[in-house]
Amino acid sequence: MEREIETEQNKSQKVEEAENAGFSELERNKIQLMKALLNKQDPSFVEVDDYTMRRFLRARNLDIEKASIMLLKYLKWRHTFVPKGYISPSEVPNEITQNKVFVQGVDKQGRPIAVVFGGRHLQIKDGFEELKRFVVFAFDKVCARLLAGNEEFMMILDLQGYGYSNSDVRGYIGVLSILQDYYPERLGKCLIIHVPYLFWALYKIVYPFIDNNTRNKIMFVDNRVLTSTLLELIDERQLPDLYGGKQPLVPIHNS
Repeated sequence: MEREIETEQNKSQKVEEAENAGFSELERNKIQLMKALLNKQDPSFVEVDDYTMRRFLRARNLDIEKASIMLLKYLKWRHTFVPKGYISPSEVPNEITQNKVFVQGVDKQGRPIAVVFGGRHLQIKDGFEELKRFVVFAFDKVCARLLAGNEEFMMILDLQGYGYSNSDVRGYIGVLSILQDYYPERLGKCLIIHVPYLFWALYKIVYPFIDNNTRNKIMFVDNRVLTSTLLELIDERQLPDLYGGKQPLVPIHNS
């Protein structure tokens, strides 16, 4: 009996160690202080897991007050914008038809890979709200592929065939807002490839809306080193077949 009790205690200890894996002592202390502040600010606050709290803290450079404001804003937004807890394909039919977001494989850090084809994005008349729903739909799908303890995904933004019809400044700023405000520290790396000259003019407009954390994760890849750069970050067995790898791309709505 003593051995059984000891075994259960060991199991509990291992679970606790796993939960704290990767957390610095400073982060653990900040999380506890943040929980106390949130419960004081909002008695209806529903506690979220420590990984989520850490992401919001990191997004605000471990400033407890700023991170708390950001997290409460996120919870309120999630409750109103995604009342069912998820976005269904039937809520984003026009965006799905464009067939512009895919997932497949993981990079060498174990981060799921999302591939976005910017040349397939077309602005839909009166479709801004559907675009935002689609962004949440896609982000949730990608995040659902994350393994415990790995909170980031990798994105390949492929601009092959990008033209004036794809230049949707309002839409891009809306995507950035959702990513930065409601999915902080989810993006681990964004490779932008096959970049046409036209895109640079639009990027200058969007650039001021990109926060420093996101800017540091964006990498423009020259076509001459595209294959070597991809293989440096992604094993050939996990690389999408479009780029010379072994994995066929899967549309986000089928993942």
